[in-house]
Amino acid sequence: MRSFFGLTSEYMEAVYEQFFFLKYSGGWSFIESYNLPIGLRTWFVERLIKQLQAEKEAIESSSGDRGRKGTTRHELSAQNQPKRPAVLGPRS
Repeated sequence: MRSFFGLTSEYMEAVYEQFFFLKYSGGWSFIESYNLPIGLRTWFVERLIKQLQAEKEAIESSSGDRGRKGTTRHELSAQNQPKRPAVLGPRS
């Protein structure tokens, strides 16, 4: 049932989705998201979406040289082996 002066449940769910998105993907606290003016909160949500899409595209474009299932195969050789820690002599 809808009240004349109240917000609809659909509107409130959309607001809660924004809060969740800013918390989960942006690291915002609930209070930070809640206290933002609506226009600014919407801008941050849209900007975060744009940023995440750009990062996803960069990852996808850089994965063209990978093997099957998105994995890269690395082989150790004499040139790329990790260095062993220096062995310390006995303490005196």
